[in-house]
Amino acid sequence: MTAINNKLVFFIVLASILFGLTDRANSYDLEKRVREFTLKNGLKVLMLERHLSPTVSFYIRHRAGAVDEISGRTGTAHLLEHMMFKGTKTIGTKNFKEEKKILDEIRRVGNAFDMERVKGNTADKEKLKRLSQQLKNLQKRGKKWIVGNEIGRLYTENGGVNLNASTGQDLTTYHVSLPSNKIELWARIASDRMTNPVFREFYSERDVVMEERKQTTESVPDRKLTEQFLASAFTAHPYRRPVLGWASDMRFLNIDYTREFFKAYYAPNNTVIAVVGDISPDVTIDIIKKYFGAIPHQELPLSHITKEPEQKGEKRTELIYDASPRIIIGYHKPTLPSFDDYVFDVIDSILSRGRTSRLFKKLVEEKGIAESVNTTNGITGARFPNLFAIFATPRHPHTNKEVENAIYEELEKLKSEPVTRREIEKIKNRLKTDLIKGLNSNSGLASKLSYFEAVTGDFRYITDHINVIEKITPEDIMKTAKKYFNQNNRTVAVLKREK
Repeated sequence: MTAINNKLVFFIVLASILFGLTDRANSYDLEKRVREFTLKNGLKVLMLERHLSPTVSFYIRHRAGAVDEISGRTGTAHLLEHMMFKGTKTIGTKNFKEEKKILDEIRRVGNAFDMERVKGNTADKEKLKRLSQQLKNLQKRGKKWIVGNEIGRLYTENGGVNLNASTGQDLTTYHVSLPSNKIELWARIASDRMTNPVFREFYSERDVVMEERKQTTESVPDRKLTEQFLASAFTAHPYRRPVLGWASDMRFLNIDYTREFFKAYYAPNNTVIAVVGDISPDVTIDIIKKYFGAIPHQELPLSHITKEPEQKGEKRTELIYDASPRIIIGYHKPTLPSFDDYVFDVIDSILSRGRTSRLFKKLVEEKGIAESVNTTNGITGARFPNLFAIFATPRHPHTNKEVENAIYEELEKLKSEPVTRREIEKIKNRLKTDLIKGLNSNSGLASKLSYFEAVTGDFRYITDHINVIEKITPEDIMKTAKKYFNQNNRTVAVLKREK
């Protein structure tokens, strides 16, 4: 079979998986199948009709992440995500009028408690003890009005699955899948959360996320090293800060700033909604207009994110920890839709995707000096220039230094030896296959549509990505490797076992 016929078969398979359709060929065009709407308040809505099953997946993405927090308030975006599951003025409460009286007192006492605590050694211990007890008593009284996890219960009782949320550097995301006759239920709940959220159980939830940090970062060697690596790689840009926040900031996160952050960034004109599944687009958009259309447009904050200065020399950092050695190597690079970012997607696959990838074959199979090695293009976000990173764990008794030098050898080959046509075609086909897998479900497609619309301003990046990848040549790979894989642009973090 010719190469042209191979490509034709691939795109037919891609189209049929994406849409589950067998009608005329132009129905396979993703750009034509997606219906776009922008409400008068600026809310962007993407819809795609797929009658594969009587279900619908919903994704809401706010352009609000850790990168948008002010210094000293790190962790706010993530804590806000938790708060959005606590309910609204009508969901999660037995009597909001009575509950609000206690919530106002909780806020007042909680702020007073934090203001005294922040004094450190000079704090009035008796006052702290008194305020702490008052806060506990108020929280106990407030529980009588709370209906716990009512949002989750409403979705579950109506057939909802995959209810979850996530916070990153760039975005905060909320998603759920429901039977197709429950679209109005989703709109009612989701719009209410964007309009009338109530930050009940704020202080207990603050304790929860602080414990989350201890369990998922401070006690996990890989994540602790990654956190230190990012703090070293970025000098000025907020990508250097952890999404969960710095522990010293998290202790004093308060309701007032969290509410300000919500009002500033959860605006409809800072939000993208994707709806994919068994829908009638005309009916669905009428429902969305009914529930979301009245949410007022907001003047978004003037965004001044400090630009990362060009790195002029290698940075190295060490973490001493009672764990096996590890190493991370990172290089600064532009973000999408820069052509170099597309090239790095190919380099990523060449180096570490699968057992035939270069780093796996050389370091794990042939030399036997590493237990694992993988690469990631685009940490720790995509709204701003980011990093290409390599993560590796030496195999005892081999050292971080041995693994580091072996990695550099493979990077040098990318600079000096053209990738074979066979290897690059294999990589391109793998990237296309990965795209298919990511778009195979309603949820996966809604995720991709909303993500690229929110980050790039155009969901068409999905199909454009395939077209650009197809044009990348071995010479492009060599040029990009030479430009970025150099010592002055490099940050290295190593974990050494505590002696």
